[in-house]
Amino acid sequence: MVAQQQGQESDQGRDSQRRRAAIAAFLGGFFAALAFFAFFPGLPHVIDWGAILASLAVGALTQWGCRSWMKRTTTKKPEHM
Repeated sequence: MVAQQQGQESDQGRDSQRRRAAIAAFLGGFFAALAFFAFFPGLPHVIDWGAILASLAVGALTQWGCRSWMKRTTTKKPEHM
């Protein structure tokens, strides 16, 4: 009974860690792409709807990559009981 409860707590902790990492990855990708469109030489230095949509797409891509990477690394580790 106690082992099951500890296992559930570790699963909840792992899920919250994954969620925080995915949010951080999304925000990092979003702001990095937005900064690229805002400051890259040669671009018109205007943030338009296309730049915002592209930044959202980059943020979603980095979030997906972070989640798949974290899932892959946690499945490789054997659980100690």
